[in-house]
Amino acid sequence: MSTKNIQPLGNRVLVKRLQSRTSKGGIILPDTAQEKPRQGEVIAMGPGKMDEEGRVQKMHVKVGDQILFSSYAGTEVKTEEAGSEYLIMSEEDILGVIA
Repeated sequence: MSTKNIQPLGNRVLVKRLQSRTSKGGIILPDTAQEKPRQGEVIAMGPGKMDEEGRVQKMHVKVGDQILFSSYAGTEVKTEEAGSEYLIMSEEDILGVIA
């Protein structure tokens, strides 16, 4: 499955998690010894959440935004692309947009 085939529904977004970086001293820590990054880029998004009157509420993020999200946000999505991690999460799990 490719990320091009995934279209989130409702107020959900598809996020590509940013890659881990080396430490300040230049040491590369193995994945098991470091915390996963809580930053990512919005790859795709749903149309928005329906309110009680049936109107679609506008999303606050857009494709290409760099975002911060909570530690346990989203569901991991496995794709054929090696070296990239993707998550589908609700817009409520997004803490902010990085300017």
